[in-house]
Amino acid sequence: MLPTTLNESQIWEALKEVEDPEMPISLVDMGMVFDVSVEGANTKIQLGLTATACPAIDFIFYDIRERLKKEGCEDIEIELVWDPPWTKERISEEGRFILSTWGLSV
Repeated sequence: MLPTTLNESQIWEALKEVEDPEMPISLVDMGMVFDVSVEGANTKIQLGLTATACPAIDFIFYDIRERLKKEGCEDIEIELVWDPPWTKERISEEGRFILSTWGLSV
């Protein structure tokens, strides 16, 4: 398998297009993407969830993989990160604005 042609910064940009299935906000702006690394053909994503029993986990994994496959990534590993736990402080300023337009305060 050939290495991906994307660097970590480009992976972050691609992930900004993956939205939370329950809200119109990207996983990156929600602060759910904890880390991105590329080693050869392997793209590794560390992902934190907003709730331990997230009902949309399968959708989120699918959407991440599909978006990165469009960029040529084939070997995509998604690791759930529980420590540190996700908190609302991880939401970006843009994410806070988006959520406020939907009437949610953070």
